[in-house]
Amino acid sequence: MSQALARKWRPRTFTELVGQEHVVKALTNALTQQRLHHAYLFTGTRGVGKTTLARIIAKALNCETGITATPCGKCAVCTEIDAGRFIDLIELDAGSTTKVEDMRELLENAPYAPTSARFKVYIIDEVHMLSRNSFNAMLKSLEEPPAHVKFILATTDPQKIPVTVLSRCLQFNLKQIPRAQIKEQLKKILALEEVTGDDEALTLLARAAHGSMRDSLSLLDQAIAHGGGRVEHASVRAMLGSVEQDYLRDILHALQQHDGVSLIAVADRMAERSLSFDIALQDLATLLHRVALAQTVPQAIGPDDPDHAAIMAFAAAFGAEEIQLLYQIAVTGRQDLGVAPDEYAGFTMALMRMLAFMPDAGASARQPATNSIQARQPALAAAPAKAAPAKTAVEKAAPAAPAEELKKKPFDGDWNALINRLPLAGMERMLAHNCELVAWLDGNIQLRVPHAQRHLNDRVYQVRLKVVLEQHLGTKLNLDIAIAPSSGTTIAEIRDRDNEQKLSTATAAIEGDPFVRDLIDNFGARIVPSTIKPVQ
Repeated sequence: MSQALARKWRPRTFTELVGQEHVVKALTNALTQQRLHHAYLFTGTRGVGKTTLARIIAKALNCETGITATPCGKCAVCTEIDAGRFIDLIELDAGSTTKVEDMRELLENAPYAPTSARFKVYIIDEVHMLSRNSFNAMLKSLEEPPAHVKFILATTDPQKIPVTVLSRCLQFNLKQIPRAQIKEQLKKILALEEVTGDDEALTLLARAAHGSMRDSLSLLDQAIAHGGGRVEHASVRAMLGSVEQDYLRDILHALQQHDGVSLIAVADRMAERSLSFDIALQDLATLLHRVALAQTVPQAIGPDDPDHAAIMAFAAAFGAEEIQLLYQIAVTGRQDLGVAPDEYAGFTMALMRMLAFMPDAGASARQPATNSIQARQPALAAAPAKAAPAKTAVEKAAPAAPAEELKKKPFDGDWNALINRLPLAGMERMLAHNCELVAWLDGNIQLRVPHAQRHLNDRVYQVRLKVVLEQHLGTKLNLDIAIAPSSGTTIAEIRDRDNEQKLSTATAAIEGDPFVRDLIDNFGARIVPSTIKPVQ
């Protein structure tokens, strides 16, 4: 009778386990040296080997050859554990057994010696789903366990386990399995199953598994059925609903060329094929992540990678700041799909947002009447001759400029007034509102942000602010933001002082109100300061 690949090829020894070398080494040494603990806790995401490890340990403890890190797999104990019918191995799914009565009943027999084994082993899966009373019932057994009892707990959410239980367990954190190791294991299993498969198809399956070996084997099962007994790139891509890399590359090429027409044409071709725009943004974000890796750590993208040439070309064509910005827009665009009028609108809006925020992209996207780029990008206007005394530093920093330029793009040195006119939103707006102008000279802007707001001085937010400034002023700018004490003149500081004054006035008005005083004096009422909101 045929079995699912995830069950058929489930590891039965430590050496067969993939991707958890750090845990295997520790457990192997402990078993070899006979340094046994009464309770083990395995944590990690789904499908990385928690329950598999628990069963291997049960065999290692009870194998007829003795306590060993290499159970024979042939004795009655090993074969019965592999078959799931060993009487002294008690497995419990905490997700379906949460009542305290069930836990007490389970542990009632713990003090009695095992029937035929060396140790009675309790495996409790998803242990974090037990109720508080169930944990309390188990705690007594964990505190004073009989010598013949071993507990092996497994969970995907260790944060929900009481510290009283955690402190009594030897904890091991199983990591997500690297794609390369998943791919290699899939290749071995295909050879054993005598099924043909190409390298690119296995790469897609390993990527789709997200670090879970069990998920990868389930996907491989599905891919074999979908491909009629073969695992091929085109079939797997269709099964996963993945967006062909050609579409993603066309999108990046169009963004590189600031070509809005080609960008929308790609989206239209994808719509004609009914491709998932949600998966498209996910795959685009994955591609951008790999491009960013290539820019920072070129060796991270090996020459054997099928996308190596394209990724390296994009890494050279785009700036690191641009890739970071495009990645963030792809991620937020995917989140916005659910509230967009439809998926096509949400997807194309994300693409147009990328185009709008690409340096020098604004003029290309808008297609004004004039064909002269120079006419659309006048030089940054300098400060006028007359300025308020408080703006002397800006006056000195700003070069003289013709009156015609000032008329096109005036800047009088008032940073706060300029920021209030810009279409800023989100974190870049908060950054601008917490910045103070230090100097403005020949397109070089020097700002400072208070130490308390240093978290806003993120490179991504700087890039967004710089793009909006360049689009408004019509010229390239260099933006330098330092962390330094503020003089209290930022938009945020002025607003905070104004709000504090309004709140103080409102509080005084309430405290002095005769009706309120009467309630306080005669009925023991009290004013809750946090509930006072000044009328705007």
